[in-house]
Formats: sequence, C-alpha cells, structure tokens
Amino acid sequence: MSNSDVAVDAAPTPDAARLADAVITDLDWRVLPEGAERSDFAAPSGTLARVALGPASGPRVVLVPGATGSKEDFVLMLPLLAKAGYRVESFDLAGQYESWRAGPWNLRPPRLRYDERLFLDDLLAVLDDGGSPAHVLGYSFAGTLAELALLERPQRFASLTLMSAPPEPGQVFRSIKRIGAISGFTSPRQGAALMLWGIRNNLNRVPPGRLAFVRERFALTRRESVDDIIALMMQTPDLRAQLAATTIPKLVAVGEHDLWPRWLHERFAAEIGARLAVYPAGHSPCETAPHQLARDMLALFAETDLTP
Repeated sequence: MSNSDVAVDAAPTPDAARLADAVITDLDWRVLPEGAERSDFAAPSGTLARVALGPASGPRVVLVPGATGSKEDFVLMLPLLAKAGYRVESFDLAGQYESWRAGPWNLRPPRLRYDERLFLDDLLAVLDDGGSPAHVLGYSFAGTLAELALLERPQRFASLTLMSAPPEPGQVFRSIKRIGAISGFTSPRQGAALMLWGIRNNLNRVPPGRLAFVRERFALTRRESVDDIIALMMQTPDLRAQLAATTIPKLVAVGEHDLWPRWLHERFAAEIGARLAVYPAGHSPCETAPHQLARDMLALFAETDLTP
C-alpha cells in the first residue's frame, strides 16, 4: 500500500517537532527571521511584496497565503525550511496587506474585479521567476490557486502541499463550522463581513501579538479583494480528477480543528492521491504547528529529485 492510500495523523506520539511546537510563545509577527530578504515583485496585477530566506542556489519553496493573510503567516516556517537548504519565498496576494497597490486596474486591459485569472497569473509569474520547479504550498483559498497553477504549468511544480484548502468544490462554505448553515443565503460581501468580524473579534482565540498583527494589516488590505476572494470560493472548481492524474507528491495538511470537518479532508486527500497529515491545530498549522508541518513537507520533498 502506498503513502497516498493511507490517511494518518502527523506525529501520533510526542516527538521533537511536536514538543518544539508546544513551547511556541507569543511573538511580534511583523519581525521577519534574521537574514530574510524583502523585495518587490512586478506581477501582472502590480507590485507584490515578497520575502525570501535561505541559500540563493537552494531548491525553491513557495508558500502562498490565503484570504486576509500575508507572507508573515509563514514567519515560523521560513527558517526551518531554509535551514534544510531550501530557498523559501512568500508573497502577499494582490490587494492583501503590503500588496495593496496591486489590483485589476493595473491589468492590460484593466478589469473590474479581483478574479481567478488575476490571482492565477500573478502566481504563475512568481513561479516563472525562478529557473527550476518549486515545492509549492497553498494556504486555504491559495490551495485552489496552487491546484490551478499545477494543472496549467506542471513543469513549475516539484511537489504540492495544500494547507487547510477547501476540500470540496462549489460553494465551499456550506460545510464549515458556525456559518455553514446560513452561507447559502449570504452574498460574497456578507460572507466576507462575517469572516472579518470573526477575525477582528478573535473567535479563534489567537494570542495578543497575533491578534494585534492581523488587526493591523486590515488597515492596508483592500476590502474589495476580500469580497472577490469569497465570491471565488463560493464557486470553487472541481479539479479532483485532474489532480489525481498528476504524478508529483502531494500533501493535504490540516488542523484537527479546521473550518472544514476532518472527514472531508480525508476524502479529498484520497480522491487526489495525496497523503494526509492532521495536526493539533486549527485553520493555521503554519502558526501553531510549524515544526510538524515543516517536517512533513521536508519528507514530501525527499520523494522528489529537487532537494539540496
């Protein structure tokens, strides 16, 4: 039986990675790891804020944040992957945090909305900016973006990690906790408002430093970009059969308290031929289980030819 046929919990017994995650303390998420390099990337939709860490000659790892997120969501993971010899990169999506200047008005010809093609073309441009394939992680909404990019430009991918990505197509909010039952009656803007309200009021009970940062970056993030992402998530394409036909190693990484129930992630992983890792975390294992997630990603990378 292959790894892709088995759904297993990450670290069923205490190990070094789990112990390291257990002692993570509150921090200032604005502070990047020592040696991190900030840069601006000229994407089709405008200037994207980007950060990189690790040897310039190392195999690339591209970590893509989701709605209302930013590159800082991976602050704890950057040094772990860089220490293993990888060149780790992340960037803010168009309209999000320090990429707030990027948007559909910069396209040629200009468009009105932050549509799927805008985000996808930006991601493809980032991947094309490197000379070799990359190990790509897509977080939540960006998981769908990464899936689309893989199917359109498979030569740019060495592996795919889907972290807390929507595990079913269509109106994906129908199965999430709290608002799933009413999500079918809300508009994208109303859905975005509910999500933003929950984040601002700390329904996920994140530490004070984290809460201060996520509230602070809302001052830059364009509300219309969030509305448009929620609209896209309400029409998530069904890519399961096409993903199953791809041959690169794939990992579905989720918290045991994710927005979507575990059984949906288990089914999704089986449908696309991915291994499944479940962590003692919520929707953001990159924040609360970074050592375990990095460990499992490094194991995934080791199944490829693209290692240091």
